[in-house]
Amino acid sequence: ETLAATMKTAAVLATILGSAAAFAPAQQGQTSTALNAFESELGVQEPLGFYDPIGLLNEADEARFQRLRYVELKHGRIAMLAFLGQITTRAGFHLAGDIDNAGHSFDSYPNGLAALFGPNAIPTNGLWQIIFFIGFLELGVMSDLTGTGEFLGDFRNGVVHGDKGWDNYTDEQKLKKRAIELNNGRAAMMGILGLMMHEQIGGSFPIIGQM
Repeated sequence: ETLAATMKTAAVLATILGSAAAFAPAQQGQTSTALNAFESELGVQEPLGFYDPIGLLNEADEARFQRLRYVELKHGRIAMLAFLGQITTRAGFHLAGDIDNAGHSFDSYPNGLAALFGPNAIPTNGLWQIIFFIGFLELGVMSDLTGTGEFLGDFRNGVVHGDKGWDNYTDEQKLKKRAIELNNGRAAMMGILGLMMHEQIGGSFPIIGQM
């Protein structure tokens, strides 16, 4: 119960801080140097253009920018999976079969955060399995293990995907697809945070149903 309460409090604080930062004016001390250095980067597009309301890139160098972009991209990918997982399970789609040897089916557990925290959550051993699996993906799969990535987030590691794979796109097409992924990730981060908040608030929504 303490862990669940902590998670709820953290989600509320994150929303409040995120909302305040989104509408806060840019700091007056932000120099034009940062703007000039990064205004042509991927993700700088209409209608906001170069948007750094809390000055994370004030006096930042290229290494600082690349680190922030990598984190943004990774969080966006995680959020896209989380959002799709939320709306899929809430629509009634679950894996077939049992989640453990005791005969508990996948659909016998609640959706969202309630599946991890609360009286009807999956067993603790199951949660640890999820954590270790994510760690395995982080260290052994979803990384540029060979050092051959063309850009941040390129985790192909030398794998070629046939005649319709990434290598067959033009530079313009590649840039467009990377921009689409980045923006979808940004939207998903807002979306999954909204779902987490409404899960605590309650209510019913189209497609998602009762929270």
